[in-house]
Amino acid sequence: MSPAPSAMPLATMPYEARLAARSGALSGPTANVAPGFVQANLAILPRALAYDFLLFCQRNPKPCPLVGVSEVGDPFLPVLGRDLDIRTDIPRYRVWRAGELVAEPTDITDLWRDDLVAFLIGCSFSFEEAMLAAGLPVRHIEQGSNVPMYRTSIATQAAGRFSGPLVVSMRPLLPADAIRAVQVTSRFPSVHGAPVHIGDPAAIGIADIDAPDYGDPVEIRPGEIPVFWACGVTPQAVIASVRPEFCITHAPGHMLVCDIANGALASM
Repeated sequence: MSPAPSAMPLATMPYEARLAARSGALSGPTANVAPGFVQANLAILPRALAYDFLLFCQRNPKPCPLVGVSEVGDPFLPVLGRDLDIRTDIPRYRVWRAGELVAEPTDITDLWRDDLVAFLIGCSFSFEEAMLAAGLPVRHIEQGSNVPMYRTSIATQAAGRFSGPLVVSMRPLLPADAIRAVQVTSRFPSVHGAPVHIGDPAAIGIADIDAPDYGDPVEIRPGEIPVFWACGVTPQAVIASVRPEFCITHAPGHMLVCDIANGALASM
């Protein structure tokens, strides 16, 4: 019997995780799947929009740190992993038409076109390994849920047709742990780096911390404060604003598992 979608062994290696996604055995969030290896967010756009989106990523490196870009029409990215097929190797995708979410398939082979370009963006799941190694709690891993993510009132820097709100992910921490988390995660600028906000959610336009726009709510215990990092789901909020005629993203929390070690992205 295939394992439950959220029950992949923690010791799974990247290639095994991709094969599991390809077969449908893995269709849930990938937090703590294949520990030690980079996970990536996905945005697939037509060639006509690719330059503007590349510029958007360059102007917004905190939410959109690029780890890979495909050739036009080529679904294979060997630089990120052996036998890596972007059409099948993510557990769940989102298909958008005119800015509206129309489907969440587990395979996009039948939607692939010769004019598409895939952008892979660093994910905070990578720096969570360093947080855990430093003895810092990661609540959504403790609870076996998806990380909570929120649209904010912080505007991204526009590029061509692309503009919209910054999306953040949140992890609750005690104040002393929050200081340590800043130190730990600042070493990983390729996967969002240090937090963008600590404390009052309302200060960045979040009305209800218990009602995330993406992912699942997590417990915030007495004495803890919310700590917010820029999030690679930002392109999905931007897509909702820009409303391109067609694009594909990952479902939030359902990442591409790469063969690159997290340590290779540390800046020091």
